[in-house]
Amino acid sequence: MGNIDYRIFLVPLAVAFGIAVILGPVIIPILRRLKFGQSIREEGPQAHLKKAGTPTMGGVIIMTAIALTAVPFSSIQLLNKNESVINADLFFLLFATLGYGILGFLDDYIKVVMKRNLGLTANQKLFGQLFIGLVLFWVLLQVRTPKGGFIFDVTVPGTEWTIQLNWLYLPLLLVMMIGASNAVNLTDGLDGLVSGTAVCAYGAYAIIGYMQSNPTVTIFSVAVVGALLGFLVFNAHPAKVFMGDTGSLALGGGIAALAVITKTELLLPIIGGVFVLEAMSVMIQVASFKLRGKRVFRMSPLHHHFELVGWSEWRVVTTFWLWGLILAVIGVVLEVFIK
Repeated sequence: MGNIDYRIFLVPLAVAFGIAVILGPVIIPILRRLKFGQSIREEGPQAHLKKAGTPTMGGVIIMTAIALTAVPFSSIQLLNKNESVINADLFFLLFATLGYGILGFLDDYIKVVMKRNLGLTANQKLFGQLFIGLVLFWVLLQVRTPKGGFIFDVTVPGTEWTIQLNWLYLPLLLVMMIGASNAVNLTDGLDGLVSGTAVCAYGAYAIIGYMQSNPTVTIFSVAVVGALLGFLVFNAHPAKVFMGDTGSLALGGGIAALAVITKTELLLPIIGGVFVLEAMSVMIQVASFKLRGKRVFRMSPLHHHFELVGWSEWRVVTTFWLWGLILAVIGVVLEVFIK
């Protein structure tokens, strides 16, 4: 059980929430004046066309609140333990989150400013994601390689079993980083959908960090939860701002990084289960249409299917939030209570 002061949850959460709430009324009008408005796909649900022009790239609010909270509070904890102000875990988490966030910012900028609807090309985005993943692997090599050997292992959820991967950990890391960032990005299609489901996932990692006595993980996760709750004030239906790829890619990179630091790689598909289902729905839809000429869902990602079935946007979002919470609880139970 962790021996961290409970205030490690409450204070960073409140600070991150406050920063996001303060930044919202400042940044949203700037985005509107710069005409950083969301363009809506014509092939998407027709009800979404009224959202055209809503400011996007609001992920800068989230990233700013995370950085301004996680860095000082983590540094205080590390100084109290007579450790370096910036340790490897904090660098890893921030580099993954902000690195993917910057990549998403470039994608958004090209879409809304340069008027290229697809943003970065698939190859450009993949190259950026691979580069960030390789840098993160290099960091792990520097700090996680024991003397006399290169050992990376993963633990089977709910057991003490470990699987040694050694160099095979590199492709696993790249798949996790790229898969998580893209899955969260695909989920970002309804007001507040990603914000709420990500709160559940990051909340789970805050608890796991606490139980592992890792204040860096706890503070970072709580900072993200606070930033998202503050952002949700403006992002809940009807949304005044969207996070864009700036926010969704950052959140996906951050949650994958947390799975690496906490050694819960195989729990990530459970804790982030909603994101996995959204990504799988797209893959199933594409594969079915190419192989059979038929669609499995009325529209993918999955949240659009439920919209076209007749669910209101708010019902879809709250249902996905609920499942995000259930899966997050299952992940925590498997890691903390069953192992």
